[in-house]
Amino acid sequence: MRFKRHVQFEKGHLDIAPLIDCIFLLLIFFLLTSNFIFQPGIKINLPKAVTSEVIQENTIVITVTSDNRFYLNETPITFRELKNKLESSVGKNKPILIKSDRDVALGKVVGIWDFCRDIGITQINIATNQEVR
Repeated sequence: MRFKRHVQFEKGHLDIAPLIDCIFLLLIFFLLTSNFIFQPGIKINLPKAVTSEVIQENTIVITVTSDNRFYLNETPITFRELKNKLESSVGKNKPILIKSDRDVALGKVVGIWDFCRDIGITQINIATNQEVR
């Protein structure tokens, strides 16, 4: 004996309101728990080098921007003041890191390098970005 089946498929209806509520709550949770701290910095484009290394020591950072402004540890400074500060910190013999924009004339960087070597600082480094091979 064969029974006849009456199978009817009803088109389902998915309610999206609870899904939107959950996503909205997740969005609020992530916005409240994330940190939006922007650290101010000096905008420079560092040159790229294949053989660059990471320096871990506490260094004095000299930054030269593309419009020839000087910064000592992110503090604006003139070239004359920079010379005076470096001469006074020679006794500490800290290494120096020169961060210069790729558009800065090489003469400015060499001038800083030469002055540092003249006052007796032996560890002078130039900041670069590592180039991907």
